[in-house]
Amino acid sequence: MLKRTLLLCALTAAGTATVPALAQVDIRVQLPVVVAPVPVAPVQVVPVPLAPPAPQVEIIPAPRPGYVWAPGYWAWDGRRHVWTEGRWIAERPGYHWVPEHWARVGPHWRFESGYWEHERHEAREGRREDRDGRYEEHEHHAYH
Repeated sequence: MLKRTLLLCALTAAGTATVPALAQVDIRVQLPVVVAPVPVAPVQVVPVPLAPPAPQVEIIPAPRPGYVWAPGYWAWDGRRHVWTEGRWIAERPGYHWVPEHWARVGPHWRFESGYWEHERHEAREGRREDRDGRYEEHEHHAYH
């Protein structure tokens, strides 16, 4: 009887040893999300040999609360000037919109993108600080 019990125990132990485990463990770890800054290509200034045409007359749509009007401008497509219509852009409290414009640089023209300027940098005696903190004369208009 002892031999039979031992044999039965041995067979039972051997049988359970070969059965695969059915339990699964689900481990979830929440890692912090890190967003790497997107590399920004340097702005390439392409001198344009032709002066832009006079601005086109635009009919400005009725004001929209929370938006400022960005007037149309002439863009350069690599061969010629192309008119870009004005648009409403969401306002930024404490800032005013300085629209896109062209600046003469020697015999060429350079396009300058529109940007938001903080109101504390506004002009004194017709001048304003540029983005580098220098004062320069400007003939374009800011839109509030």
